[in-house]
Amino acid sequence: MTFSLLMKDPQSDAIGGVAATGNLCVGGWVLRADPLSGVSASQGADPSTLWGNDVLSLMKDGLLPQLALEKVVMCDKGKEYRQLSALNIHGQSAVYTGAKNTRYRGSIQFDHGIAAGNLLTSEEVLSRMAAFAQTSTLPFAQRLIQALALGELAGGDIRGLQSAALLIVSPSNPPLSLRIDDSTDPVTALQNLYDKTCDQQYQHWLTSVPTHHKPENHS
Repeated sequence: MTFSLLMKDPQSDAIGGVAATGNLCVGGWVLRADPLSGVSASQGADPSTLWGNDVLSLMKDGLLPQLALEKVVMCDKGKEYRQLSALNIHGQSAVYTGAKNTRYRGSIQFDHGIAAGNLLTSEEVLSRMAAFAQTSTLPFAQRLIQALALGELAGGDIRGLQSAALLIVSPSNPPLSLRIDDSTDPVTALQNLYDKTCDQQYQHWLTSVPTHHKPENHS
């Protein structure tokens, strides 16, 4: 039902992800992140919002993504209907795809990232996202959004798209959490919303917001 891309920005300490689906509120359902742990995407035919938070907690405790993912997945009797991607702050990744998710279902892991999805038109949805993510020189947020757009152009969710989301966190900067919960063209709407966050006045205000590295920031 969903396709997603998780990445660590090789040029900074930021980590983030994008996701889109043919249903409502993909940001609320799928993406989770912690600047001291990593980023996750919990999706599938019957997604578990618990999975995304649980894998982040285990990685924050020091477990590598693969072991953290196995601990989350193994005891869930509904695991065959779910899909989970996890990426830690070092860019190491792990993924699980349950066999009862609708085809096309799958994932592509690459250096500092992972693309995954289910109920897709073809594997090309993921391969185009992964290829662009690895070669683009765009700024991190724009790279993620453009990769999502290429996934849609490759066919995306077989039902079409209804929602899209972007989530980026960093110890050095405030979080960027953008959600298009219900739209006939959610990826374009996500790009338009991101463009508004680039406004000079808004960007200036962000420099006063507390972060992990500067918790006492103020205007």
